[in-house]
Amino acid sequence: MEATIALRLPRDAASVPVIRQLLDASLGALGVEPQIREDIQLMLSEACSNVIQHATPSDDYVVSTELYRDRCIIKVVDTGNGFDFSGARPVPSPTSEHGRGLLIMKALADDIRFVNRPERGSIICLEKKLRFVEDAPGMSLLLNKELELGQGVPEMVGDDPYIGNHLPAGDHAHVQ
Repeated sequence: MEATIALRLPRDAASVPVIRQLLDASLGALGVEPQIREDIQLMLSEACSNVIQHATPSDDYVVSTELYRDRCIIKVVDTGNGFDFSGARPVPSPTSEHGRGLLIMKALADDIRFVNRPERGSIICLEKKLRFVEDAPGMSLLLNKELELGQGVPEMVGDDPYIGNHLPAGDHAHVQ
């Protein structure tokens, strides 16, 4: 089974708790461990908050989440001017109230990728390995024989934010 949730949201701070609660309820129903769910909520909040604060002049953004085998793949897409993710960023001071979003996402995600589409916006793709509580429904629904045989998540293809596709191979920046 593969599960996909996709929402087009207004670029408004009130949209962040809505998508967080929706995704958390879905992960909870599947039996994902609480710590993993908390990590995913925080990563998602940071990615959405960055769009809300920086993605001018877009009026909305898209969040799509795919649960595939033992992975949660979150894609946050804005239609603003784009953002150059390749440059070095100053480390925020310990008392700074801003500038920690990328550091938080990097610390919590198993993989993080960016696509900058100048004049068409940006895509942030966050990936987190799922762990389940004992006898969780997600173990039988999401996991299958292919996973037991050692096959991982397929390479990401496509960058259309309105379809359930992942990020294109070779067209993204990994964060170190």
